[in-house]
Amino acid sequence: MKRLFIFTFLLTWLAVQLAPAATVDTLAVRSASMDCDVPVVVIVPDAAVAEKPCPVVYLLHGYSGNETSWLGIKPSLPAIADREGIAFVCPGVGNSWYLDSKVREKSLYETFMIRELLPAVEGRYPVARERSGRAITGLSMGGFGAMSLAMKHKDLFGAAGSTSGGLDIRPFPQNWEIPQLLGEQAEHPEAWDEATPINLIPLIENGDLAIVFDCGYDDFFFGVNNDFHAELLRRGIMHDFYVRPGGHTAAYWGNAIDFQLVFFRNFFAKSR
Repeated sequence: MKRLFIFTFLLTWLAVQLAPAATVDTLAVRSASMDCDVPVVVIVPDAAVAEKPCPVVYLLHGYSGNETSWLGIKPSLPAIADREGIAFVCPGVGNSWYLDSKVREKSLYETFMIRELLPAVEGRYPVARERSGRAITGLSMGGFGAMSLAMKHKDLFGAAGSTSGGLDIRPFPQNWEIPQLLGEQAEHPEAWDEATPINLIPLIENGDLAIVFDCGYDDFFFGVNNDFHAELLRRGIMHDFYVRPGGHTAAYWGNAIDFQLVFFRNFFAKSR
């Protein structure tokens, strides 16, 4: 009996060791527009092959985060990549708000995301190169970036999400280095108006994007998320909006991303 137990244990251990495992790479993606290298974590499922590229979710970190933030919040991302057949791309953009700044020199992160990151990832990995296979989401500052980029570039992304996102930054005129990117709000209100995601909604029509977003009841961004929801409803744009207990915390985001990934998985399945 003891030998049988040991034999069974060894077989189980060997199966685990030989099981497919997602590739987790850290790249230095060159940005010609900013003359610097940008760190990016890429997670690609083991089964991904050039003949059948896998869908990809661009996961954006929040203020004070970096390219490893999502792996810290959700260590199971490589296992999820293998289970769902979805790649994840996590760029480290500092406190840039994913904007092309008119104030901070060589802070051109919208340009980087669209013109440099996408081609770099797609040239190296077997991931989708069409909008039906691309989604983008993020937390807090990353939710701002994901919604902004998706609405401005709906030709590139088919689905967009946000968790605890800053979907209207104007109520926070002195926070998170935004004035260093857009100028003081009192002096440059047009820059703030043009940057804020709720004002970008007119760029899309119903059906242009599959949209999912959420926010916790105790989050300081709860009000602006409700406003974003109301504006989408007013314009007749279908979307999924979830509210649940929680604040602006990693525990909340680690739970919220599971629901968003179900949404994206269904979007990818319908698009194939």
